Amino acid sequence: MAVDDDYCRAIESYLCRKNDGHLIRIVGPAFERVCAWAEQGVPLKAAYRGIDRYFERYYAKGPRRRPVRVEFCDADVMDVFAEWRRAVGVMVARETGSDAEDATGVEADNHGSHGSLKNHLERTLGRLRGVQAEGDLGAAVHSAIDLVEGLVGAAPARGEARRRALEELRACDAQLIAVAYELCDPRTREELVAEADGELAPFRARMPLEAYEQSRQACVTRLLRERLRLPVLSYE
Repeated sequence: MAVDDDYCRAIESYLCRKNDGHLIRIVGPAFERVCAWAEQGVPLKAAYRGIDRYFERYYAKGPRRRPVRVEFCDADVMDVFAEWRRAVGVMVARETGSDAEDATGVEADNHGSHGSLKNHLERTLGRLRGVQAEGDLGAAVHSAIDLVEGLVGAAPARGEARRRALEELRACDAQLIAVAYELCDPRTREELVAEADGELAPFRARMPLEAYEQSRQACVTRLLRERLRLPVLSYE
């Protein structure tokens, strides 16, 4: 079975579960759409999160009237993929006229965060309070909570105070991830690296070694956050 077929079957199975067992076959234009996700390098987890986003909005509208087709989820999948690329520092080939411009490499995450700093702090604080952790990680989480609580009441809008606040958030975020990674056993670390390599595989051949290593580390960090439900404290 081709890789694209495996990918499409995985998406089909996930969509079936999301549709409460109702099977929506991925054929024709839907198959071509999902194959395009695979060809662009959309990780399965990113595709799943995009599908989840669509379902969240669908459920919010009230009782569902019909099963969701995969085409309906395309925009959300692409949004999640863009977020994943920014998080791990990967660009994709861009189309210029009829020629594809290969721009794969490290991409600085300078797109900025959505919403205001105060909103970011309030969301981050809520997620930190929901983290279940003990020992050294628990202490690091509590330190992060103390910092964010101190900033959320008076989030500086500009100037030197804002710069210091952003630096404190970056430093605290780095410390939180460092503690979390240090507490991982060797097997968990190997699993994180293997999963990162799998997600980056579609881009590996087009990336310089240094760029790949940076993206791999960023991907490992993102996967570790997911496992432990650690939010991103830093804000750009």
